[in-house]
Amino acid sequence: MRVALICIDKPGHIETRKANRDAHLAYLSDTGVVEMAGPFLDDQGGMTGSLLVLDVPDLAAARAWAAGDPYAGAGLFQSVEIREWKKVIG
Repeated sequence: MRVALICIDKPGHIETRKANRDAHLAYLSDTGVVEMAGPFLDDQGGMTGSLLVLDVPDLAAARAWAAGDPYAGAGLFQSVEIREWKKVIG
């Protein structure tokens, strides 16, 4: 099943994002379940959150994956929404 993670950064936490970015990107690559991912941007092009699409067996697996993300472990996110997602185009 495909699952979308909509993650919003805590305001003023860009240094937390930068400090954990390499570990986050390695996690995305190493876990093998990420179909697409990228940051949300503000009007100046600064990163303010993340959108990820995972291919996982169920929502429990998506929750476990999200909990293991180095960004989550560093306390970067203000909120994380996990929703089943259906691919229609692309």
